[in-house]
Amino acid sequence: MTFDTIIIGGGAAGLYCAMHAGQRGRRVLVLEHNAEVGAKILISGGGRCNFTNLGVAPDRFLATNPHFARSALARHTQHDFIAMVRKHGIDFYEKTLGQLFCEGPRSSQKIVRMLLDECAAGGVDVRTECAVSSVKLSERFTVETSAGAFDSETLVIATGGLSIPKLGATPFAYRVAEQFGIPLVAPRAGLVPLTFNEQDMTWMRALSGVSTDVRVSIGKTAFREAALFTHKGLSGPAILQISSYWATPTTYLEVDWLPDASEDVLVAAKRVQPNALPKTALSHVLPERLATVLCAAHPPRPLGEWKDEALITFAQRTLKRALLKPHGTEGYAKAEVTVGGIDTNALSQQTMETRAVPGLFFIGEAVDVTGWLGGYNFQWAWSSGWAAGQAC
Repeated sequence: MTFDTIIIGGGAAGLYCAMHAGQRGRRVLVLEHNAEVGAKILISGGGRCNFTNLGVAPDRFLATNPHFARSALARHTQHDFIAMVRKHGIDFYEKTLGQLFCEGPRSSQKIVRMLLDECAAGGVDVRTECAVSSVKLSERFTVETSAGAFDSETLVIATGGLSIPKLGATPFAYRVAEQFGIPLVAPRAGLVPLTFNEQDMTWMRALSGVSTDVRVSIGKTAFREAALFTHKGLSGPAILQISSYWATPTTYLEVDWLPDASEDVLVAAKRVQPNALPKTALSHVLPERLATVLCAAHPPRPLGEWKDEALITFAQRTLKRALLKPHGTEGYAKAEVTVGGIDTNALSQQTMETRAVPGLFFIGEAVDVTGWLGGYNFQWAWSSGWAAGQAC
C-alpha cells in the first residue's frame, strides 16, 4: 500500500506529526507496535497527563547543541497546544511551577482521544499491533511489517528512546539511524533516581521515605524542589531534574539541605537556644531523622559550647554545600526520558529532516533534546512533531 508519509511510532510526537501532515492533505499512515497508541501519555502524571508547561523556554532543554530546539519551540508553543486542548473541551489546571495537568482521574485518555480525533479529521490511517521488521530506501521508502509492506515518499521515526521498556521502548530509532549513517549522541537514562555506593547507602537507608526541600546543583545548573530518600538512594523532583545533567560517577552533587537559611543558621539558633544540641535546633527546620543523621559526624555538644566560626563551618560543609557522589542510576526502567539520541547536527532545525537522507525525519524523544521534568518533554513532542508535520 502506498502513502505520502509513514510515521513509525504512535506516541505523542508521532500522532501530533500525523494529524498535522494529514490535515495538510497528505495521505498518512501511523504504525504502532503496541496494542494501543499513546502509552506514555496514558501513564503521565498518574493518569492526568502533565501535557505541557507554561514556562517552556529553550534553556530548559538539555542537548549537545543547545540552540537546536529554539526554532520548533518558538514556532509551535505551549500556548498553541493549550489552545487545542481548550478546543476539545478538556479541563485542566496548573499544579506547581507551571505544570499543566488534565482534570480528573484517567483524564490522560482525553489527550489520546483528542489526538486520534484530529488524526481522523486529517484522514490518517492509524494501525496498532503492527511490528516493523525492516526499512528500505530506493526511490521511495519501503517499510516491511507484520501486516505487510507499505511504501511512502517520506518516513518519520517517532519511536522514542529507551526509557520505560515495559511500555514497549526499543532502540528502533537508533537502528534506523545507524542503517542510514545518521550519527548518534550516546543515550543514557534521564529524569531518573540516583543510586550510591554502600558507604552512603548505610545512612541513606535509615532515611528511606523522608522527603525534604533542597537545592541541588552540578556546576551552574541547579534545581530547587523536593528530594526523597529511598532504599536505593535518592529520588524526588530535584534529584530527577539534576540526574539528566549527571553523566559520570566522578561527578559530585552539591546539596543545600536548607535553601531558605543562611550559613549562620546555627549561630542564630545558638543565640536563642544555647543549651540545645545542633540536631535539636535543626529538627525545627528539617525532618527530625535527617537532622539526626546530618549531625551524627559532629560532637553532640550544646550550641553554646561551639564557637561561631565552627558553627558556620559546620553549616557550610554539612548543611549548605554537602557533597554527594552518585554511583549510578536506577536505569531505563525508572527513567522518565532518554538523554542523547539522534545527533541534532544531522537534522534540519526547521523540519527535523535528516540532511544526509532527504525524506527521512526523526522527532520527539528519539532526538538529542531532553526537557526538564514537568511537561517539557511532551512540549518537545508537540513542537518537533508539528515541525515535521509541516514538511513530511
